[in-house]
Amino acid sequence: MKIDLTDTTAGKVNKALVQGRRAIGTPAVGMVLTLVIVTDEENAYDALKAAGDASREHPSRTLVVIKRVSRSLRDRTQSRLDAEVRVGADAGTGETVVLRLYGEVSDHAQSVVLPLLLPDAPVVVWWPVDAPLDPAGDPLGALAQRRVTDTYAAEHPVRELSARADAYSPGDTDLSWTRITPWRSMLAAALDQVTCEVESVEVEGEEHNPSCELLAMWLADRLQVPVQRSHSPGPGLTAVRMNTSCGPITLDRADGSLATLSIEGQPARAVALKRRETSELIAEELRRLDPDDTYASALRFGVERLSGAPADAPAAEVNPEVEAPARTTGKPAPATAEAPVAEQTAPAEETVEAPAQEASAEKAPAEEAPVKKAPARKTAAKKATSRKAATK
Repeated sequence: MKIDLTDTTAGKVNKALVQGRRAIGTPAVGMVLTLVIVTDEENAYDALKAAGDASREHPSRTLVVIKRVSRSLRDRTQSRLDAEVRVGADAGTGETVVLRLYGEVSDHAQSVVLPLLLPDAPVVVWWPVDAPLDPAGDPLGALAQRRVTDTYAAEHPVRELSARADAYSPGDTDLSWTRITPWRSMLAAALDQVTCEVESVEVEGEEHNPSCELLAMWLADRLQVPVQRSHSPGPGLTAVRMNTSCGPITLDRADGSLATLSIEGQPARAVALKRRETSELIAEELRRLDPDDTYASALRFGVERLSGAPADAPAAEVNPEVEAPARTTGKPAPATAEAPVAEQTAPAEETVEAPAQEASAEKAPAEEAPVKKAPARKTAAKKATSRKAATK
């Protein structure tokens, strides 16, 4: 069942939801959360389809916020809200409300969404495209316990990862991180089968695929070993090679669906590792609403610390004050204004020290002279005494 509302309000949308539930014979609300999708008109259909498929596992009220661009100055100053309410078979197992915002109300979408949230139910906000750099600081993101973005849809995915790391808040997550969940599970299971130490790792995949960087950062953060990032035609992640003290461990997926796990001393095994649809990724993210500390730790590791980082990765910052001594210790310092002063000071010290040594040599006999004349003074004293005696 669909109900179209033109130039409406949030109160009228709530009444239409109640009316639709009664019309299909389900007046009770059986949703477990509110999913807010912030997108544009171009990507609204795909996002709605993915949310509808995910609602079979997580019945929810889906609010789609579409900010329409006004062409004329007059339209930008006039606010209007159009809504499309879907219940029953047209909304999967939950309820769907498509909100189209025009004019100044587009800058205050949270005031429209807030009255439509399910009471006492968690809120998840998902940006399929054009996600803010700080999801937690966005007015809509501030309403949610969980904020889902997709770095793969960004123009510069690797730079976007660095921006996400700087603005991370508990509750943020990324579908690029969700895509590598099977890879992380398979690699962890492979390491559990051996008792060797990992020495180095190589992650191979598409050049501008942030999932490859996230997997490489996760391995480097957890294993504390050098991780090399190499490129391949794809699709997506293609291989992970770990050099261990007992031999190499390789997880290779060349066709995007079937992978081969090779462990030294064991036969190679075929592993189902297909690329998943967006609906599966959203369903996985809705299973947990607590902060993902593992994602936060891998994200903060930094893309620039990987070997073979992509060209659009931010370069590591260099402190010139720290580098200056390192440059001067390896090579002789260039001539400066202070160098001639030091050269002039050295001869002056030698000139002063030389006479000092000679003077000390000349004074040595003079200091011994009084010691030798001591007997003479005693003789004079005896003569004076004998004269006094003679006079008496």
